[in-house]
Amino acid sequence: MTTTPDHLHAFIADLPKAELHVHHVGSASPRIVSELAARHPDSKVPTDPEALVDYFTFTDFAHFIDVYLSVVDLIRTPEDVRLLTYEVARDLARQQVRYAELTITPFSSTRRGIDERAFMEAVEDARKAAESEFGTVLRWCFDIPGEAGLEAAEETTRLATDDRVRPEGLVSFGLGGPEIGVPRPQFKPYFDRAIAAGLHSVPHAGETTGPETVWDALTHLRAERIGHGTSSFRDPKLLAHLAEHRIPLEVCPTSNIATRAVRTLDEHPIKEFVEAGIVVTVNSDDPPMFGTDLNSEYAVAARLLNLDEQGLAELAKNAVDASFLDEPGRTRIKNEIDTYTSTWLAP
Repeated sequence: MTTTPDHLHAFIADLPKAELHVHHVGSASPRIVSELAARHPDSKVPTDPEALVDYFTFTDFAHFIDVYLSVVDLIRTPEDVRLLTYEVARDLARQQVRYAELTITPFSSTRRGIDERAFMEAVEDARKAAESEFGTVLRWCFDIPGEAGLEAAEETTRLATDDRVRPEGLVSFGLGGPEIGVPRPQFKPYFDRAIAAGLHSVPHAGETTGPETVWDALTHLRAERIGHGTSSFRDPKLLAHLAEHRIPLEVCPTSNIATRAVRTLDEHPIKEFVEAGIVVTVNSDDPPMFGTDLNSEYAVAARLLNLDEQGLAELAKNAVDASFLDEPGRTRIKNEIDTYTSTWLAP
């Protein structure tokens, strides 16, 4: 069978997948953002979904953060939290995402007055409803908004480690926001506490800074996966270390272009990562804000890496293997990927 771009897009559309790097608020579709903006008319966020296209056009990473935080400000009640979470799950399910680790920044909501227990109940209620109704399994990564400093780190760590508050679906602990001027080592005590409480370490690093930030995430934060890691290709020793220790990169190609971390897709280092033997997973980051989704990111990867259906299936299994889903769950999804691919390729 001849593989054409349209043929690959059709294959990707129904390919079972896992999504490991996708943000809670950043996944709000234009429909949901406009609905939330209409609920809160004092916001500067447009209520017209078409106007959001221009609003979500970023000049650089700092501008992206400003826009992102304006959307965060729309999440003001537990009902807003529940609506957002459930609708994000619906969008993931439409793309045949069987499992997703959604990055949530609880500090951004609790500091705006949402009761912490009500927040946790809202995301958990949405998680359970999504699994029951869509078949999509959600787990949480609580991340520190780096720009908010050590106060945010302390509060996020407390919410992630206090058994009286932390949600059942929480599996990992991260660090997001700007990297420039936010050194990773200062967050070591907080990651130590989270890891001691049984959470996995998944900080962002090396997106808008150099390889030294990735080294800091590995050395000080004991990262098990790296969010982005885009600049890692500049350091051969780092590439070798990531490959040897099987530390996956959560690669988000379109995001890197939108935030100007990489100039063009053709210059994206994903090929260098694969050639170095690194475990690469493909993800969507903040998909509506970047005009993409996970299916589109798989299509981008297929072009950049010259993948056929088997190659795309292996890419999908990379994400499953790199996930923090239990072994029976990983086996189930990988078997589903194999069955789907074999059926698709059958003469």
